[in-house]
Amino acid sequence: MDTTKLKARLEDKAKGLEKPAEAAPVLEPAPAPTDSGYIALTTDTLPIIRENLKNQPLSLDLFDLVKSPSGGATVFSVPGLAGDEAEKELTGIILDYTTPRAYWDTPDPVEGTPPICMSQDSIVSHDGKACAHCPYNDFGSKDGESNAKACKESVLLFLLRPDSILPLLVRVPVTSKSRFLKYSARLLSTLTPISGVVTRITLEKATSKAGKPYALFNFQVVNTLGPEEADRARVFAQQFMEIVNTDELVPELSEAS
Repeated sequence: MDTTKLKARLEDKAKGLEKPAEAAPVLEPAPAPTDSGYIALTTDTLPIIRENLKNQPLSLDLFDLVKSPSGGATVFSVPGLAGDEAEKELTGIILDYTTPRAYWDTPDPVEGTPPICMSQDSIVSHDGKACAHCPYNDFGSKDGESNAKACKESVLLFLLRPDSILPLLVRVPVTSKSRFLKYSARLLSTLTPISGVVTRITLEKATSKAGKPYALFNFQVVNTLGPEEADRARVFAQQFMEIVNTDELVPELSEAS
């Protein structure tokens, strides 16, 4: 039996074992807690979240969700410990946002019905198709509405409030999507990250071309965070979003409502 080749292979493996193992990538360390009106930024929050989750994903059904009010109402309904509370405005730090979209094949799907197609970023669908080339992305593709798209768009904000370590989810409807993106672009023009400011969100009543009332979202900067607090918010936002269960992001928030 020729053992020459076998011996050579074993020698190669032995040499490989002698090489030092590559260090695992290390996340950027969070800056030291700083003075802030936001408890999530004044304590080392992320280790507590990880410990309580026991390595389980932070499912989005654990978050409180605020939707656009119907009928042109200008008051938010915010979930609280004693039930829903009416609030004229929402104020906080937008940690991050996504731009999901979803399509149902019926005009009025039953609440909780999963969509036929969905996308987390409004660019590529869950099955790998380009949203820009989809006929349901065309204006006027929704039955019964003159210029509406059949595929429903929205913006999902992760809004950190002063008294909570978990952000509030705020769903911005398509009618106000461009307003939010313009707000984000204005911040970009001054090299200001969206997590570097405190944002106030309010509502104003508007009327569609068909005469139906609806609520428009307004976004304003309350104040700009100082360098230390802004750095803390940036790192917290990055590391917090890494432990969010992004796989559930679209299905969870694209159910008919």
